[in-house]
Amino acid sequence: MNNDIVIVLVEPQSPGNIGMTCRAMKNMGFNQLRIVKGCDRFDSESLKFAVAARDLLESATVFPDLASALADCTLTVGTTRRHGKYRQEILSPAEVAGHFREHAAPECRAAVVFGREDSGLTTDELSQCRWHATIPTSAEYGSLNLAQSVLLFCYELGKASESPGGGRPLDLAHSAEMEAFFAHLDATLGKIGFLNDQNPAHMMRSLRRVFFRASLDSREVTVLRGMLTQIDWASSAFDGRKRS
Repeated sequence: MNNDIVIVLVEPQSPGNIGMTCRAMKNMGFNQLRIVKGCDRFDSESLKFAVAARDLLESATVFPDLASALADCTLTVGTTRRHGKYRQEILSPAEVAGHFREHAAPECRAAVVFGREDSGLTTDELSQCRWHATIPTSAEYGSLNLAQSVLLFCYELGKASESPGGGRPLDLAHSAEMEAFFAHLDATLGKIGFLNDQNPAHMMRSLRRVFFRASLDSREVTVLRGMLTQIDWASSAFDGRKRS
């Protein structure tokens, strides 16, 4: 399972943290690192702290945004320290490992996403992930170093990979398919006046959670998009005004 899991760092700010992340990943048997923009991964600090994991540093792939970094992934987890309206159903690292093991399937790539050292992932970035997760820490001081966080998740994921899978694997839709569906849904609901013009993202975040919980496969996404296309056609004469 380790070979099918990627670690994603979104705009890392410290080159040393990138190097230490590579070392943490290699300690636990993980070798796929993706970076969304951020600082120079070949800075001297990165190279120094990577130690014998410089090969991971060199093979890491850099992406322009999170959507492209997750496009080929089906199981995605965004990490966060904060709870709130859009950060519900937050898993522990052990629960993430259990979810990955349960849904593991051939050609099913999973990703754990880590945010910026000072501010983490934005609400919009978290909304692109199927699940959210956090590391339970002391209420007195809950801040963890980026590489420490990666190490803890990799440790739990590595333990889970040593056990046989759980339930029947699901052929889940890839992140790129889900994002295309959400874009289509947003456009259609906006067209028929369902979304609030002042804050359409509020409802879309709720709908994202609903459809992520549904564990849609590719065929189901195609069916839903066909339904949206029919709604687009049927509402072509709609003037945008709601009827009482």
